[in-house]
Amino acid sequence: MKCIYCNCTESRVVDSRPTEDGAIRRRRECEGCQRRFTTYEKIEMLPTVVIKKDKRRELFDASKVRNGIIKACEKRPVPMEEIEKLVSHVENSVCRQTELEVTSERIGEMIMDGLKDLDEVAYIRFASVYRQFKDVQSFMEELQQLLDNQKKPEE
Repeated sequence: MKCIYCNCTESRVVDSRPTEDGAIRRRRECEGCQRRFTTYEKIEMLPTVVIKKDKRRELFDASKVRNGIIKACEKRPVPMEEIEKLVSHVENSVCRQTELEVTSERIGEMIMDGLKDLDEVAYIRFASVYRQFKDVQSFMEELQQLLDNQKKPEE
């Protein structure tokens, strides 16, 4: 492992522990400069292909999921830690499925399910782009559905 500070290739593992998303977090100390840094090991999975709405195919990219969620949560009181948990949940769900292909619609639904619990405004923002509301009426129907779902647990 190359040190991020001095590029020395010799380091020793000081601490090692599993993370919530199945990776292994290792705290390392450089043999050259004695500075510490953290690395994460993750099992490499077979690549998952996303089938887009226009039938194009591309490799699943968690950074695209992250960017979409961050955009939806912009100027909202959503901690970055919660965003990362949602990204990890979506990524794990996609990678653990038995099929090697997943539709962008399925990924969008997973993100919306997570955002609905995280922040309703972020959910509506994401849904408005993802579902491409054609008019105000379809937007209002989505809002009404959200309001109806809020009333059910209270009753």
